Parts: sequence; C-alpha cells; structure tokens
Amino acid sequence: MKAVELDRTDLLILAELQHSGRLTNAELAERVHLSASACLRRVQRLERDGVIAGYRAEVDADRLGLGLQAFVRVQLADHGGPAIEAFSCFVNQWDEVIACHALTGDMDYLLHIAVQDLEHFSRFLLDRLLNQAGVDDVNSSFVLRTVKPFRGLPLPAAGQGTP
Repeated sequence: MKAVELDRTDLLILAELQHSGRLTNAELAERVHLSASACLRRVQRLERDGVIAGYRAEVDADRLGLGLQAFVRVQLADHGGPAIEAFSCFVNQWDEVIACHALTGDMDYLLHIAVQDLEHFSRFLLDRLLNQAGVDDVNSSFVLRTVKPFRGLPLPAAGQGTP
C-alpha cells in the first residue's frame, strides 16, 4: 500500500490525536493553529484515506485482572494455505491473543497474550494453542516489566513529509 502524502499540519494533527484522542475538534484546531472547519476537513480526509484507522480507549490490563502478559513464538506443523488459514481463524477467535504477527526466521508467528495468571496461561496454551491450531512448537517469554508502552507510531518530523 502506497504511503499517503502528509504535510506539516497533517503530521501535527496525527501527533496530537495519538497523544490525546479525545480532543474536541475545537481543541485540536487550536493546538494545530487551524480554524475548526479546516481542521475537521483535514481529519475527515485522514480518516477517509485510512491514515487514521480508528479510535479506541487505552485500557489498563492490570485493572481488568489481566496481570500476566506473554509473547509466544509459534511454529506451525504445516505451512500450506489451509493450515495457515485455520491458524489465523483460531487466533482471531481467542480473546487472550491481543496481537498476532507473521514472522520471518525460525518461528512463524509472534502472539502477544494477556491473561489473568499463570494458570490461565497454562489452560490457554494446552487447551487451545497446542491442542487445536496445528502448532508444532512454541516458545514463551513472560513480560516482567514494560519499559516503553506503545504510545503511537513514529511520525516524521514536521515539515519532512512522509518517510
């Protein structure tokens, strides 16, 4: 997919929305030095062009009782199209999987898992991942501490355009 051409003001809008997605249009317009109507048109264009893919609340996993996070590297037993499709379908049904990435290298997928505790993780791993999904091998690493949480994508410096 081709990158969308962004100017300095577009980048400022994106930076503000990544930092604080609940800004009103008036607040956003003031921060990026535009009229409210001009700001709204730009935001709508960014949404229409798919640059702004959606809006969501950042939820604290610990407050929800999801105190254990893990990264699980997965190797599939079969790399044919039907096996990959079946694995993708399973992964998209499991609430514990908060992200899944196909990889290059010695493992096929990286799953980011959020569960209540080690017992919950064990049930997920044994009953779902290893039992249902055509998995040949897994390697798990547990999150001890988050040093830098996801806070938005890196944006080019204002005025430099898209990378």
